[in-house]
Amino acid sequence: RCFYDKKILHKTFGEWKERWVLRSRRKRSLRAARRYRRALLNSIFKAWRAYVCQQQGTRSKYDIAESHAKRQQLLGAWRCWLVYADVQRTKRGMQSVAVAFRERRSLRLSWAVWRRHHQSFAGRRMNILALQHWAQSLQFRAWLQWQELYLCSQNEKQKEARAITPHQQRELRRCMEAWLGYINLHRAKKHQNELAREHHRSRTLQRCFSDWWLSWECRRRMRAHQKGTDKLAGRIALWRGFACWKHYVVLRAGEAQQCELAENHYRHHLLVLQKFWNRWKSCL
Repeated sequence: RCFYDKKILHKTFGEWKERWVLRSRRKRSLRAARRYRRALLNSIFKAWRAYVCQQQGTRSKYDIAESHAKRQQLLGAWRCWLVYADVQRTKRGMQSVAVAFRERRSLRLSWAVWRRHHQSFAGRRMNILALQHWAQSLQFRAWLQWQELYLCSQNEKQKEARAITPHQQRELRRCMEAWLGYINLHRAKKHQNELAREHHRSRTLQRCFSDWWLSWECRRRMRAHQKGTDKLAGRIALWRGFACWKHYVVLRAGEAQQCELAENHYRHHLLVLQKFWNRWKSCL
């Protein structure tokens, strides 16, 4: 009976020890996974923030270039219109002088007046043709500038897409290397724990009977302490999880508000551009 009690006690103590080791190992693995997930989310957020800043810089540069091109086009059109207005004013003055001179000498110089009238009609026709040619050349110039800006924007987009792909590959490679390192470390720890468990079992068989009363008292105290620590750890884990979730919700709400503001600003900018473009086409 004494030997049977020893075996039962040794068996129960071994099972309790194994459960305690598994529980501690599970807690350590959960903490490591939580830290790794937090570091991965932090790196992803930093990369996304750098990409957003770069996108905003390229958009601001594109807007400045587009506004400068439109100003240059409007300035050129305004100068051409001023030259055209001066030419028309001069022609109207010359025409009024010719009409007055024709009225004074209409009886004697009818043939000369008719010839001058014919020449003025030919000049008007040439002016109309010149204006049509000038309008076509202006439209062609505007089309060439727009095509150049469009090609530049397409090249910028392609460069950005090519830059994003290697960055993602580097991030994936780095994450894979970290994960493999974590797996190898976990395997090494598991092997060390198995060796330690075997060594502990061999030593426990030798000194089990002599330390039975002491281990029984320690086990009772440790059970009480473990219950208290489990409750405290559960409360701390719940509090930390709630704080992380609250911080994540606040960040997501701020990001959604910034995205909505950016979309509204971009739509308003497109509406203004369309309005000025339609006005310029109607004026042209």
